[in-house]
Amino acid sequence: MISIDGSYLEGGGQILRTALGLSAVTMQPFEIINIRKNRPKPGLRNQHLSCVKAVAELCNARYEGAEVSSTAIKFYPGDIKARTLSVDIGSAGSITLLLQSLLLPVIFGGKKFRIRAVGGTDVPFSPPADYFANVLLPHLRKFCHDIEYKIEKRGFVHEGGGKAELIVKPKFPLSSYGSFTELVAAVRSDAAAKISLTSQGKLLQVRGSSVASVDLQKSEVAERQAKAAKSSLIDLNVPVNISSSYSKTSSIGSVISLWAVFSEQDDVSQVNPVILGSSQLGERGRPADDVGKQAALQLQKEIGSGAAVDMHLSDQLLPFLALTAGQLKASEITPHCLTNIYAIEKFLGKCFEVDKISNIISVKPA
Repeated sequence: MISIDGSYLEGGGQILRTALGLSAVTMQPFEIINIRKNRPKPGLRNQHLSCVKAVAELCNARYEGAEVSSTAIKFYPGDIKARTLSVDIGSAGSITLLLQSLLLPVIFGGKKFRIRAVGGTDVPFSPPADYFANVLLPHLRKFCHDIEYKIEKRGFVHEGGGKAELIVKPKFPLSSYGSFTELVAAVRSDAAAKISLTSQGKLLQVRGSSVASVDLQKSEVAERQAKAAKSSLIDLNVPVNISSSYSKTSSIGSVISLWAVFSEQDDVSQVNPVILGSSQLGERGRPADDVGKQAALQLQKEIGSGAAVDMHLSDQLLPFLALTAGQLKASEITPHCLTNIYAIEKFLGKCFEVDKISNIISVKPA
């Protein structure tokens, strides 16, 4: 059984989410201790339990110790079966963080998966829905015949109540191979599947989405966020298109997500798209103009870094980078990123090379 220290470096819930996904696809059981040891409220929260139970249902696993405040669990995976899975996280637990634990098993699992989730679509300390859909997922389409993320209802902190659906038709289903090792060999033999993100190319456009609850429509919060962001990005001298919309939600909130699209071929139909993202959540008492401006400044910083992967995308791509023996250049090697490397190498062995001077992370074929 693989033993993992949940307090390693950043020591958050990401270690557990990564371990769950890799355990499911590699069929290796694991034990994790010291879960979220250095957090104000150590141990598992409801949102982490949702991840454990969802992955367990997906791969017919059994587990021990999965309860609120538990600092240790054991997880024994079974076979992944294609299915429709419905998960209610409760309150404003992040839907995108739940999906981080499910992405590997659904992308490399059976023939088709449909994940329906209720919780927070746009909440603190997690990728907002539009970042997930427009920055992360384009990089994962190479592993799928189809992958689609739909938002039925937005959910902000503190009530949540958002509804989302992820539909995946895998290109490399584990059931078609004799083992996980054969799956990895098949992925690595497909040139189109390799992750190679080391240079930006030419900046073509900036797109974005500014969303607020209907309670904020009279104050034009969504429009003001979008306008402030667009004004701050005018010096890029490329088209900037940021939509504004409102949603009926269980609690008041707003979010703006931006993404810069680059290409070597003057279009976006390349095998390895370069998309840098940024986002900001609105807060009570914080001017909408400031929210939009800060999102734009964050995106400008990412663009100015010369990197092909933004600081938040890098750790999310790492499990897929490991499977393809690829390479990426991040704007920053964060503690979150290094923590995820630790968790991944527990299952796959030493596979990453990290150049902290150039911020390049690479994986060498075995």
